[in-house]
Amino acid sequence: MDYLRTLGSAAVSTLVQKSGLNLPFSLGNKVTTVDTIYTLYEATKRDDGSPVSVFEYDFNDPSRRSTKPLALNALKKLRTTRHPEVLKFMEAVESDTTIYIMTERIRPLRAVLPSWKSKTVQEREDWLLWGLHRISIALTFLNDPCTSTHGNISTNAIFISPSGEWKLGGFEVLSNSKDESAVLYNMGGLLPGIMSSAPPEVKKGGWSSLKSLDVAAADGYALGLLLHAVFNPDHPPPATAEPPHPPPPASSRGAIPVPIFPLFKKLLNPNPTARVSAKHFLEVGMTESGFFSTNRLVKVCVGLDNFAISSDGEKATFLRTLSDSATSFPSEFATHRLLPSLLSALEFGGASAAAIVPLVLQFGKDVTPEDYGTVILAPLVKLYASPDRGTRMALLDHLPTYIDKLDKKAVTDKIFPHLQIGFSDTVAVIREATVKSMTHFAPKLSDRLLNNDLLRLLAKMQMDPEPSIRTNTCILLGRLGPTLGYNTKRKVLVPAFSRALKDTFVHARVAGLMAFMATIECFETEELATKVIPCMSCTLVDREKLVRDQGFKALDLFVKKLEAHAQTLPETALNEPSLPEMNTSSPATLVNSAAGAAGTLAGWAISSLGKKLAASDMQSTIAPSSGPMPPGGLPSPAINGSSLSEQSRSASPAAQHKLPAPRSKAMQLGVKSPGLPSHGSLADDLAEEIAASEAANPWGTDDLIDVNADEDDWSAFETAPVSTPTVQSPTLSTTTKPASLPTSRPTSKSPVPQVKIVHATFPGSFDTPISTPSSSRTLEPSWGNDGDWDAPAQAASVESARKAAGSPSTPMSKEERAAEMARRKEERRQRIAMLKEQKKSAGK
Repeated sequence: MDYLRTLGSAAVSTLVQKSGLNLPFSLGNKVTTVDTIYTLYEATKRDDGSPVSVFEYDFNDPSRRSTKPLALNALKKLRTTRHPEVLKFMEAVESDTTIYIMTERIRPLRAVLPSWKSKTVQEREDWLLWGLHRISIALTFLNDPCTSTHGNISTNAIFISPSGEWKLGGFEVLSNSKDESAVLYNMGGLLPGIMSSAPPEVKKGGWSSLKSLDVAAADGYALGLLLHAVFNPDHPPPATAEPPHPPPPASSRGAIPVPIFPLFKKLLNPNPTARVSAKHFLEVGMTESGFFSTNRLVKVCVGLDNFAISSDGEKATFLRTLSDSATSFPSEFATHRLLPSLLSALEFGGASAAAIVPLVLQFGKDVTPEDYGTVILAPLVKLYASPDRGTRMALLDHLPTYIDKLDKKAVTDKIFPHLQIGFSDTVAVIREATVKSMTHFAPKLSDRLLNNDLLRLLAKMQMDPEPSIRTNTCILLGRLGPTLGYNTKRKVLVPAFSRALKDTFVHARVAGLMAFMATIECFETEELATKVIPCMSCTLVDREKLVRDQGFKALDLFVKKLEAHAQTLPETALNEPSLPEMNTSSPATLVNSAAGAAGTLAGWAISSLGKKLAASDMQSTIAPSSGPMPPGGLPSPAINGSSLSEQSRSASPAAQHKLPAPRSKAMQLGVKSPGLPSHGSLADDLAEEIAASEAANPWGTDDLIDVNADEDDWSAFETAPVSTPTVQSPTLSTTTKPASLPTSRPTSKSPVPQVKIVHATFPGSFDTPISTPSSSRTLEPSWGNDGDWDAPAQAASVESARKAAGSPSTPMSKEERAAEMARRKEERRQRIAMLKEQKKSAGK
């Protein structure tokens, strides 16, 4: 059947082209009609593609040639009669044999009525009364101001617009009684089917008898017949339509509402002078308790028509009525009647805009996807530029309804520039709603806005005075974490969540922990161990149990992931054969207490050393080694009270075994340097002086650090800068000390040979000042260049040694060496005396 319709439309278009007519429309499918002199088509307007309807009056058929005056009258009256309840005329095309009248898209009432049988009784009654109200208004307009008689009120003359509204058409016999050429009085009988709605006076005296009667008499009778036809479509016409025109009995009421039936009988009065008009019917229905004024569709249409001039209170009441009965409106009425009116009102904003937005979204559900963007989204996007807070709140509250239909370009270019103002609004509710809305807007944002602009705004939101906004910001960051760029994750997530963990609001701290847990896949395993766990560990001792419990759950999650990662790692990364083998057999099981850990640590140290000596060194002879010292094999530190001669002549086996061979024999301990006196005797003299001052105990009877002195504590170690440890072969160097600090060498008053004292610099030496940062691994030479190690006779003072990094030092004379040694001895002796004095004072 559709194929035949299409074929028929194509044939009509071909005939039109051959006739030379330039039509402003394209004909579509033919619409079924009964007892008419025209053919109705669905059509499309050429200039904008909008849907229209076309009435075709074709006079090539001999049976229709006599009706051409009626077609011309319909064109004339429709073109000059403008009313909201009258069929809207758009354009016409005339030729000798054809007339085309283009109107708004409509459907005949006769074709629509059967579809309402499936509705409920109340819905059908409301729709029919609403339609009769519109027709009564149109007839009142034609009869009263226009002083005309329609003459053809029937289901063929009424059409339904896409919004479900009834429109009055069928103007073929519309005539003014004062017009001498009126077709109704002369040619009314030529219209097919017109006698079915003719009043008794016409059937008795012809159409010319209406000229002397009230213009509304014939239309009032036809309106009564229309009532019976729409409420009882399956019933035959009432008996009063035929002579002797008896009054309708109560049994003939059918589905006609009880309040209307008395007026129905008056409309069908055979006496035209006693018959009520359409105007009277309308006035009775529009009384305070009338059947029209209480109809919900009628009330809605009246409210929409008067919305612009209503007060704020009346607007609020009307919108509340719409919201309460929104689901009961016919879909076509809501889509094509309510929605355009609401959008028109929404364009002007105002206090009612916040209440209109949810209605627009609710009534827009039935809009086709093709039209949704232009009909619904375009007006809503414009509203984001409105400074009205109520409108912004309404848009954000109902965002889930339309966010899926927004494209990225509209969000990025038209919405976000206005939306970001909400982050800095003075009203906290707007700020919070803006933060929450970002969950929906984020997938629609560009990478630049998501990873830059939005995060800057959220950073400010984390310092908002409202705790709920800070909490929701953290939650939002947790949701956005997986969508952020790789570098952005590493820079933003840990600081943002850490700030939440320090928040004074308990739920903000919980949100920070949950955000860490939700974004666990965003962190590398090293970041979990070095950044995440240290940051969240403070929550394990939080004052609130809720935070503590969540903290332990988070820690358990992180630890499990680290344990799984640790299973994939090798047991050790130290596979060099030159390194000493670690004793891993002692800790057979992991300890669970502090005492057990201390014992296990001591056992490791003792058993490791013992096994090492017993296995490799216990049965070997002590002999100096000239090979390089293995990394980490450092000699024992020099004790303050031990003699230098003992260190140079009879070092411990481990020290002799691990001391590296110096590059120059002149710098080697125990080897005479050419041109210098043997320092063996000098060392003996120094040893005797030191031994005399510390005869009782080589360590001395005094503590090196006074634990009772508040000023001499370990703060210097905590505040001293830590140098990066580097593993290198230990070498012998001159011990450089700041000139401002006293040294530990006593000064002898007797002249001594001027010789350079060379110390082996070991980690942990007590000669190092507390305020000087030191490394337990790095052995720093006194010179900056490697070539200085090869100078055979370059003994410099502390000051000259520090300057030697930039320029080579000059050899000292014998007198200078003697003075330097004397100074060092005296400083050491003063240091020992000072420590003893401090201890005595503390004892007192």
